Amino acid sequence: MSYLLDKNKKTKKYKKIGAIVFLAIVLVYFRAPVWKGLSVSTHTIFKPVIVFGQFIGGGFSNIGVNFRSKKALVTENENLKNQITESEADRANYASVVDENNKMKEILGRKAENMKVVLVGILEKPNRSLYDTLVIDAGSNQGVKIADRVFAIGNIPIGRVAEVYLNSSNVILFSNPEEKTDVVLSGKDGFLQAVGRGGGNFEIILPKDLVIAVGAEVDLPGITPYILGTVATLVSDPRDSFQKAILVSPVNIQQLKFVEVEI
Repeated sequence: MSYLLDKNKKTKKYKKIGAIVFLAIVLVYFRAPVWKGLSVSTHTIFKPVIVFGQFIGGGFSNIGVNFRSKKALVTENENLKNQITESEADRANYASVVDENNKMKEILGRKAENMKVVLVGILEKPNRSLYDTLVIDAGSNQGVKIADRVFAIGNIPIGRVAEVYLNSSNVILFSNPEEKTDVVLSGKDGFLQAVGRGGGNFEIILPKDLVIAVGAEVDLPGITPYILGTVATLVSDPRDSFQKAILVSPVNIQQLKFVEVEI
């Protein structure tokens, strides 16, 4: 019995040694030229395993590369979009500045030669300020005074300065309700009075026998005629000896960005 046990132990030992030797042969033969003759058959056995390993490894590697590539492309695409947006904003801003500059030049080009004005920006319009008033960005520091006339588009009177601060002023528009302005009918003698109705509208009370047509101009009195408005409607009552003319200012206040103050 002792002999059989020793024999079994030796057999197991030889098997272990044989397995270690076989593993060493498998690991070395791929690199060592001396094993080249044996490598054909062994390579045939292990080739599917090697190819599969390379395929799996290459697959994961390609996935990583693709993932990194797509992420880089997305980032680059976002950067390009941002650059395009910034360029478009710069162009739009440049166009806006050029447009405003041209408008200011056009406005100043319309003023009378003997008229000293300061071009100012509008801070608040009637939709945000009090009804038919403006807030402008010039005051006593810029030479603005109470009662100075305010013009739009170069030569159209729209109001007067009512309050002056250091760097801002309040302007009452001639169309402010109950604001009264002396005017003359274009081509006719005699002074009349235009009363504001709000929203760029006025009314004038005229003798009924005074002939006036729709579209007639109504000006501020003076050597230089400045148009205040045009007759839009005539209202009369057979029982009344007067007629009423409704005037409309040629200026849309809501579209203005700048006005001029005659100082």
